[in-house]
Amino acid sequence: MDHSPIIYLVDDDDAVRQSLSLLIRTVGLRAEVFARPDDFLAAYDANAIGCVVLDIRMPGMSGFEVLERLAEARVTHPVVMVTGHGSVDLCRRAFKTGAMEFLQKPIDDQLFLDTLQKAVKQHIATREKQRVSHEARQKFDRLSEREREVFALMAEGLSTKQIAKELGLSPRTVETHRAHLFAKLEVESLVQLIRVYCGLLSEE
Repeated sequence: MDHSPIIYLVDDDDAVRQSLSLLIRTVGLRAEVFARPDDFLAAYDANAIGCVVLDIRMPGMSGFEVLERLAEARVTHPVVMVTGHGSVDLCRRAFKTGAMEFLQKPIDDQLFLDTLQKAVKQHIATREKQRVSHEARQKFDRLSEREREVFALMAEGLSTKQIAKELGLSPRTVETHRAHLFAKLEVESLVQLIRVYCGLLSEE
């Protein structure tokens, strides 16, 4: 099964679809081409790695409407908008709606490929960040209420003695909780602990 990244290309112009899809395949990427936005939305796989290339002006549904739908669905695929009728207003609107890049036709081949490869790298990085974040949340959820209290005070910069006094515990007990939370969160230093998990603590 082919697991190379997918470039979803949505453009109502047959010649553009054919030329850009051939170009996409020259660098080892897969091209899924669609003449109609509705067909793209029906076939779109939010779990695949890749990006979406959208023409702005299409009959029925514009590229902006598709972009807004993707944004509402909180998809992580970078979106590249293309148009033969570029203007500063269109460009501004594309970025404001969440597009990663805005390209004007006729598109320079090398610029197009560079943009796609940058988009794919960005998507892979986003997915990796999500995976790490999900794993961190799972580990954080293993902590007991007392371990979370100890962690919160550690994050505030309190010493073991200060935490013990604050929670009415012995310093030895605080050290035990500290050791347990380090083990459960699989970290080796306070710096690593705070860098990875402080955001989750603030969500409590």
